[in-house]
Amino acid sequence: MARAPAVQEIEELPEADRLDGFPHPRAVERLYGHEAAEQTLQAAFASGRMHHGWLIAGAEGIGKATLAYRFARHVLADPAERAHETLDIAPGTRATRQVLALSHPGLLVIRRAYDTKGKRFPATIPVDEVRRLKTFLGRTTEENAWRVVIVDRADELNVSAANALLKSLEEPPPRTVFLLISSAPGRLLVTIRSRVRTLDLAPLADEPLKRAVSQAFAGSGEEVGGGAPQPSEWDRLARLSGGSVRRLLSLHAAKGLVLHDRISAILGSLPAVDWGTVHTLADELSGQAADQRYELFFELLMDAIARLVNAEARGEGPPAEISLARRLIGPARLATWAGLWERVAADKAETAALNLDRRALILDVFARLEAAARG
Repeated sequence: MARAPAVQEIEELPEADRLDGFPHPRAVERLYGHEAAEQTLQAAFASGRMHHGWLIAGAEGIGKATLAYRFARHVLADPAERAHETLDIAPGTRATRQVLALSHPGLLVIRRAYDTKGKRFPATIPVDEVRRLKTFLGRTTEENAWRVVIVDRADELNVSAANALLKSLEEPPPRTVFLLISSAPGRLLVTIRSRVRTLDLAPLADEPLKRAVSQAFAGSGEEVGGGAPQPSEWDRLARLSGGSVRRLLSLHAAKGLVLHDRISAILGSLPAVDWGTVHTLADELSGQAADQRYELFFELLMDAIARLVNAEARGEGPPAEISLARRLIGPARLATWAGLWERVAADKAETAALNLDRRALILDVFARLEAAARG
């Protein structure tokens, strides 16, 4: 008797905006801390005078994508399924299931798609990804049916892709809404920003941040990072997160408090550098399996440099931070350290774009810090 063929599991591809172990923003049921923004979108849609383009802007990880997908479900749901004063939609509706699976015929998501051959994400959204709009917008839809285009994130569009998107924004089809998500709206073409309404989201206050983090752990289905943060850890995590759910989850899951302490110790010892410690850290962060900690390392390091520059320029911050800034920077080297922040950001972006050696980048960054501290 012939053996039945083995059932092949469908590989779930990585998504650039999903934090390992936690639900994707489109799977998040509740949005905390942005009630005013929700009401703005709901009221605009209910009025029948919906603007065709919205730029949802704000710091990374505060709920922009969650808001975009909540609004997409609301727009694409049957009229009877829509709430009258909120964007809530019942979990079991067709629109909810199809948006979650990215299978709704009225939804198109433009983003950095995972390269299965190179096992990585491209540095930018290419123009071919935006060209899918032509086919999507050219389809015949049912009468009174809406279409939603989510661009996540719009500041990751390359020049050709941004210009291609602009053409659709200039001549939007009826009953179509564009939701552009951006953590750096200043990088967008001025012509794109002029054709959309901007909805600015603020970092979360402590209480909505706690609720959002609790929801994320409840939906993780596993003990990510050893489970939810302990009360004794919360104050430090909340402060370092800057009101970002994603940052706090990443800090906790990737043992970010320990990483932060290691960075602080290295900065505190400047201009002397313990290169053995730096090499060990570079080895830990350079492997492909360390993607999350690598990204978190640079977030923490860039924040630390920015805080030191701000402490020297404005005299703002904790006393220990101001003292360190005066010792390392001083008025004469303020421009040097500000330029260092920009150089590190550019080098990291180049390393990602060209798939360069991460370890070499980390060692070079600390060499630059040592040189800047020595003046």
